[in-house]
Amino acid sequence: MGGSLKKPTLSHRLQVLGIRGAVGALRFVNLQRAGSVGAFLGKLAYRPFGIRRAVVERQIRAAFPGLDEPDVQRIALASYAHLGRISIEAALVPGYKHEMVAELFERVEGWDCFANSMNDMSGAMIVTGHLGNWELGGAYIGLRGSRMHAVARGMENPLFDEFITENRERLNVRVIHDSDAVRKVPRVVRQGGVVGFLFDQGAAGLASTWVPFFGRYAKTPRGPAVFALRLKAPLVFAVAIRQPAGRYVLHMENVPITDTGNVEADVDAIVAEYTRILERWVRKYPEQYFWQHRRWKHQRPGTPPELGDPS
Repeated sequence: MGGSLKKPTLSHRLQVLGIRGAVGALRFVNLQRAGSVGAFLGKLAYRPFGIRRAVVERQIRAAFPGLDEPDVQRIALASYAHLGRISIEAALVPGYKHEMVAELFERVEGWDCFANSMNDMSGAMIVTGHLGNWELGGAYIGLRGSRMHAVARGMENPLFDEFITENRERLNVRVIHDSDAVRKVPRVVRQGGVVGFLFDQGAAGLASTWVPFFGRYAKTPRGPAVFALRLKAPLVFAVAIRQPAGRYVLHMENVPITDTGNVEADVDAIVAEYTRILERWVRKYPEQYFWQHRRWKHQRPGTPPELGDPS
């Protein structure tokens, strides 16, 4: 669905008031210290509070069978710390000057594969997953002069939805709500703009297919693949990975697109391809993946247990 039309409740108002208050307080410290606060809070969510801890550990075990339990817990704890850190960064960075945002990146790898696709004044599409700092990666692309848009789902809390949308647009990332995507994405791409998609969360109401992700079938949105074929537009995978020193490296690579004339088969092949690319990066940096989401929750009837949601 698109932007939430729900009337904010008292709980919604209190949640966003707390978030805005915390962000306001953290603006008085530098980003590294603020991120450390976020990492500490993230670790608390893992232990002692145990928020979705069983889900996270179960999915890590499923993705990396044979991994020792101490390593499962190490990756899980690091993923909570990472989520806390990037949540603070996403909230604070919109208040930064553009050159300060650019300085958060050590380098960009594969920018040419993206820039060259824009040479003929046509637009492009970017796909990514909940890995590294996806908000900051999109912001960097927008701040380098691309007319960056992001397709997003409306959130349960309409005030938080407004907060996130406001932050994205302050970083030159315009939001397209998914209910408007069919109408707006072609227009943006044909006018030379860039549209970004987060594709690694299956949801009700989204046209999806099931493709392997770490050996199990994951419900994955088909939208980026459908648009790529229909618009004959370049499709680029991008991910911003946090480095040990705290800055980021943005990696970009083309997603192969083959048009055989069999639309259904071609779409499924493209979805499988960008999912394979994401898996490759998650294997390298599992501590920076959003394991808190039940990636294999939605399954087709009859899926064997060993290929579906881990139990």
